[in-house]
Amino acid sequence: MTELALEWFALYGLPVYFLMLAASALGIPMPVKLLMLVVGAFVQQGEIAFGIALAVGSLGAITGDQAGYFIGRKGGRPAINKITRRFGGAEMVKRAEAYADKWGLAAIFFSRWLVTPVGPWLNLLSGSTNFSWIKFTAVGAVGETIWVLLYLLLGLFFSDRVEATADLLVNLSWVIVGLTAVI
Repeated sequence: MTELALEWFALYGLPVYFLMLAASALGIPMPVKLLMLVVGAFVQQGEIAFGIALAVGSLGAITGDQAGYFIGRKGGRPAINKITRRFGGAEMVKRAEAYADKWGLAAIFFSRWLVTPVGPWLNLLSGSTNFSWIKFTAVGAVGETIWVLLYLLLGLFFSDRVEATADLLVNLSWVIVGLTAVI
């Protein structure tokens, strides 16, 4: 999947970047961390303007968040149950609920860039519980922009070691998820 994603990005550019970040925010597994690092490397090489890369990536992730929110709002708990029966994730829904109960609005913010595996589930839950759309959008947009910014900067500064940096960040992400679950 990673090779295919990078090939599509090489062929079609920023629209693929946008769509992959949107799909990832919806919970569809995509190699977006590596892609953002690669985009950061392209920024370093002068192929893409930093502001454009940040805006397109952030808008893609925010679009995916919004889609998840409105799926939850329209379908409610039955939609979430249907998704978890079909694709799995019942345990992640429980984690997301516990995370949201404990941290409230901060859960949305931190799930955009720090504890990303629960993000798509929080999107659905926020919509299904009729959480304020304005608060969800504002906090989510800031969090997604930070997420994209961090990876673009890493790609920019470590453009000669993108693959090694991506592997390290994936491992670090799982350590954070594990520590969050333990806490």
